Amino acid sequence: MGDADSPARVQRVLAASEGASEFLSLIGAEELSPCLFAESLVMVSESSQPLGQFSVSVQPACYEEQGGQEQDCFLVRAASQSTVNEVPCGSSITAYISKRLETLEQHQHEYVKFRAHPLDRKTHVVKRGGRLVVTKIIEEGEHEAQTQSFSYNCASLHGLVLEAANLLVLRVLAKRRAVPQDTFLAFDTEAHVCTSAYTAMGFQKQLVGMTEVEVFGIERAVYPDEGIPMTWQFYFLSDGHLARRVQVGSPATMLLQQLPVLIDGDEAEPRPVFEKKSLDWEEDVQLYSQFLDRKEELQAGHASYARRHPELRTLLADFLQLLLLRKPDDVLAFAAEFFAPFATQRPPGSAFQASDKPSPFCGRV
Repeated sequence: MGDADSPARVQRVLAASEGASEFLSLIGAEELSPCLFAESLVMVSESSQPLGQFSVSVQPACYEEQGGQEQDCFLVRAASQSTVNEVPCGSSITAYISKRLETLEQHQHEYVKFRAHPLDRKTHVVKRGGRLVVTKIIEEGEHEAQTQSFSYNCASLHGLVLEAANLLVLRVLAKRRAVPQDTFLAFDTEAHVCTSAYTAMGFQKQLVGMTEVEVFGIERAVYPDEGIPMTWQFYFLSDGHLARRVQVGSPATMLLQQLPVLIDGDEAEPRPVFEKKSLDWEEDVQLYSQFLDRKEELQAGHASYARRHPELRTLLADFLQLLLLRKPDDVLAFAAEFFAPFATQRPPGSAFQASDKPSPFCGRV
């Protein structure tokens, strides 16, 4: 075991099949969007006694990388709490998954609270530059916490599907009702890279509450270099909601207790089409009433402004009187000369001494 601050050792990894990486890259936003929801199952024993709960949620998020760069991604949370033979135990996962289903960062926590010898295990995985850094912290009983750190070259991890990303991939496969025949990479219990595979288990009938539904089964197996394979069986509704989860060899089963409102994202509703109709607002009682109200509102506003500025009436009266007295051919130029002394950017002068000579305002007409 090494210290957390010591350089991470580089681990040798296996290789996924050629189609695994391509399969993940071809899962588009249109397939992932209907998979963003939360769900909860109840954990029961072989005798159907409740033991605990299991919950999963996937939602859009933004992940900030080193250097301050941000990218849109998915935030995946999963947690289970149970009491088996009066021993509390549980696990939780919080992870940021890119839209290409690559793990950007993942925190995993597992615990078993034996009275004499409690066990607490934490695994942190983060992508830094071109490496995937793994840090493990294990606490057993009264012993001092042990920390181990190592890293992988991301270039050798094509086809890697960690636990949080696996939950999202399973929802996509459940909606497709099809499973790829590819070999993927995964982590074993020690966070060492190994191979994994998915297998379709066909359709079954399952009772959810008082309703019998059809579920599609998918088996995921993880093959560590040493020891026996770890196998999970998942059964999904047509929209990707999990109906049953079983870890082969475990006495506990996770079951859906209440049928959710199914998400139907297969067919998009057609956009409404509105026919163009000729508008005769004078004949439309509602529109004509709105016109009169707006007209009265404007008139009242104009009258109020004129009352607040009595100089306006005097100014316009003087201009109109002089205009009718001089009767110039170019009314616009005469008006410009008349109001020019009121401009703040021009020195005041007589508006009458130049009313008959050419004006620079004439060229603007």
